[in-house]
Amino acid sequence: MIEISVVVPVFNEEENLVPLFTAIEKVMQTLSVSWELILIDDGSTDNSWKNIVELSKLHTEVRGISFSRNFGHNNAMHAGMTHSKGKSVITMDADLQHPPELIKELFQKWQDGYKIVQTKRIDSEDFSFIKRLFSKLFNKIFSLLSGIPMESGISDFRLLDRVVVAEILKMNDHELFFRGIIQWIGFDNVQIEFKAHNRLHGETKWSFRKLVRYSSNALVSFSIIPLKLGIWVGLFTSFLAFIEILYIFVRYFQGETIPGWASTLTIISFMFGILFILLGIIGSYLGRIYETLKNRPKYIIGSQTESDS
Repeated sequence: MIEISVVVPVFNEEENLVPLFTAIEKVMQTLSVSWELILIDDGSTDNSWKNIVELSKLHTEVRGISFSRNFGHNNAMHAGMTHSKGKSVITMDADLQHPPELIKELFQKWQDGYKIVQTKRIDSEDFSFIKRLFSKLFNKIFSLLSGIPMESGISDFRLLDRVVVAEILKMNDHELFFRGIIQWIGFDNVQIEFKAHNRLHGETKWSFRKLVRYSSNALVSFSIIPLKLGIWVGLFTSFLAFIEILYIFVRYFQGETIPGWASTLTIISFMFGILFILLGIIGSYLGRIYETLKNRPKYIIGSQTESDS
């Protein structure tokens, strides 16, 4: 059986694939173990798939999977895990920000008996202040709402034992959030810190809009507290309305006229704003139920390399 499977989602990374393979191969030669590299083309619009096919022809360790369109980073990792054959599975990015030389340390920790070996980014040379702040804020909110501790800097560069991979593949979550799943699933785990490199080629695929959507999906997947929040918001707005009613009665029995228009419109607008926010939250959960009930596949494979057919 293969000792290590390396799973790498690919989206418009044509220039990074050969350097990535070379770096991983160099590490594997020092470990002297059987291994495979599974590259999942997540609907790239450049020559990524062509380069994956060429690599698979030149190197028997390389296997390629191409999606019919872009289905997302987490679904690509899921596909790679599904097709992996290794006793251990390493997931990492294709841009070489995750240092391949760290694979050796991940493997050693796994040999020490850890089922999950995670990595924690302590610095990133091209990670902006806004993204760093957003990441810390998301981790705090996620931990608070889900009850699952999420540390800042935890990355998708990790090693999973085959037992852990098997449990993950049993899950039927429509929206996959692997960082949360790994924290939730348990097992003996350890962390290794690393300093992220700059991207070798290309630009980051994570826009602020994608980060917001990714974060909101993660929160909905792991917590129903936003739904319960509606109860407390409703009680609070009801209390404000009750105070306003008391104020109106007091002014009425004092024989004073009640202007009321500005304050009334303000309160109505405020309450309607809260109402629509709560409806939006409920709609997010109903949408998730709707997507799950359709039972569509997480991804569609358009083609595979010959070694993976």
